Amino acid sequence: MAEVRPFRCVRPSGEAVSKVAALPYDVYDRKEAKEAVKGNPLSFLNIDRPETQFADEADMYAPEVYEKARELLEKWQEKGILVQDAQECCYLYELTMDGRSQTGIVACTSVDDYVSGVIARHENTREDKEQDRICHVDVTDAHTGPIFLAYRSDAELSKQMELIKSGQPLYDFTAEDGISHRVWRIEDSANICTIHERFGQIPKLYIADGHHRAASAVKVGLKRRAEYPNYTGEEPFNYFLSVIFPDDQLMIMPYNRVVRDLNGHDPEDFLNQVKQCFKVEPLEIAYQPEKPRQMGMYLAGVWYKLTVKPELVCDDPVKGLDVSLLQDNLLEPVLGIKDPRTDSRIQFVGGIRGLTELERLAKEGAAVAFSMYPTSIGELFSVADAGLLMPPKSTWFEPKLRSGLFIHKLS
Repeated sequence: MAEVRPFRCVRPSGEAVSKVAALPYDVYDRKEAKEAVKGNPLSFLNIDRPETQFADEADMYAPEVYEKARELLEKWQEKGILVQDAQECCYLYELTMDGRSQTGIVACTSVDDYVSGVIARHENTREDKEQDRICHVDVTDAHTGPIFLAYRSDAELSKQMELIKSGQPLYDFTAEDGISHRVWRIEDSANICTIHERFGQIPKLYIADGHHRAASAVKVGLKRRAEYPNYTGEEPFNYFLSVIFPDDQLMIMPYNRVVRDLNGHDPEDFLNQVKQCFKVEPLEIAYQPEKPRQMGMYLAGVWYKLTVKPELVCDDPVKGLDVSLLQDNLLEPVLGIKDPRTDSRIQFVGGIRGLTELERLAKEGAAVAFSMYPTSIGELFSVADAGLLMPPKSTWFEPKLRSGLFIHKLS
């Protein structure tokens, strides 16, 4: 069963919160991150992506870069930009996008639960990306970005959350992208006890977003255990920062694919290859799939609706995913993309960017683009419950959790 506990949160002062709150570090490339912090010295991205404080040619993984993050974090606390709550609390975090809200519980979850599989994952991670966050967590001595977890909705927890939300929020602001954020602090020991007890009845939590952050947090926790062999298990480094949402409130958007070249095929020959596995219908407008087993394809200036042929559909929780059907029947055998995690010829585009982004990339030189139907939260749970892994970039969750609102110190 899942262990969930309160913590002494480091968080923005009320006046600074809207300026501090920033999108997660991994939605930006280096150039975008540097541009994003211009004109906002209080953006938490300055700490989450400390290479923004250095010249473009500087090594973004150099020790002094992580030291800069630690220095800024300490300086912001000294200046009162960030404050630490005197007692251990949990929090509720509500995000509202286009009139739809989701509310998660902010708390610490257990390194041991991750190791044992109580916190289940559905994606592989890359060692280079893990190493970056391991250094960041270890040097700053803090978890600066929460892990996005999900659980099968629990009626008692939902009722408790609504009661808490009837009180005055700690934060209430709307970000530049129009997404509103509200936070409630949970100080009452009875409420914290209820949350702890209810999660103690929930057999499994699922990583929705933040696999690299989770793996890195756990590895730092295990590293600290090795450094302090007399640890008791109660030390903060045995837990990591999470926001835990009920599954019935979550929205997954598609994760689209763009491929740089046709692997030696001309467009006509490639289209004939596509027809071996898909029913192909040319369209006059951009196409967003309306149901599973459908995909859009933008090739040589023309949109097509692709429908997976029935004989290829299967019940396997991984091989039956739309992203797997595309990978196994087209991207690998025809376009030669054997490992989409490492192949530089493929680019992944979050559905929030829309179909016009696919057309733009094609006009800038990409050979073919695919619009996908979103993976469902039920499919994610089925894969994780089977102990399997999805293909990379199978899910794009919106809205994104803001970094800088909650910070968990490891000591």
